[in-house]
Amino acid sequence: MIADILPLLLKGTLTTIQITVLASALAIVLAFAAALGKLSPVSPIRWLANGYIEVFRGTSLLVQLFWLYFVLPLPPFNVEMSAFTVAVIGLGLHIGAYGAEVVRGALQAVPRGQIEAAIALNMPPWRRFLRIVLPQALIAVIPPATNLLIELLKGTALVSLITLGDLTFRANQIVQLTFMSREVFGITLLIYFVLAQCINLGMRWLLSRLKRGSVQVSR
Repeated sequence: MIADILPLLLKGTLTTIQITVLASALAIVLAFAAALGKLSPVSPIRWLANGYIEVFRGTSLLVQLFWLYFVLPLPPFNVEMSAFTVAVIGLGLHIGAYGAEVVRGALQAVPRGQIEAAIALNMPPWRRFLRIVLPQALIAVIPPATNLLIELLKGTALVSLITLGDLTFRANQIVQLTFMSREVFGITLLIYFVLAQCINLGMRWLLSRLKRGSVQVSR
């Protein structure tokens, strides 16, 4: 019987992985954009970045998903998106808002003396950022970013409530048909755990590579 339900669970797992990967990419882009916006000397950009961060950190992810899926198609917005698109955008916006504060803190933690030394060497601002600030900030960002990406993975379970056939949605379907809640949800928990450990190991590998590159540059 377990062999019969595994294909459906694996189908849901594939959807969960796709959402996680795409939403993570969006969250990373938004986190860096909002962090840089919050540090911008231009007031409107700062206000926009602050508004985005506070709104998406201060409201429920589930309500955000409902709003994007059920409210946006109504007048005066008239913007209709598939459940998959809503899941990616909603999770990306939500986790990106938390990530923005992580990135901002990491950027500000780079020793000011190194930046001043680069200025003294007439290094252009973009080069200072890419060669000095960003590599050190990334090393500081990885550990908290790992937690946020795992939270994003777990947050994908909420997309089942907007009719998307992710892992949680498929597990509920199977339980309603077979009443094998212990077995089905046990396997579901295991799958989520394995996916979370994959994220954890991947980020550890990335951190080790960044640290190795940092040591080589310092030499």
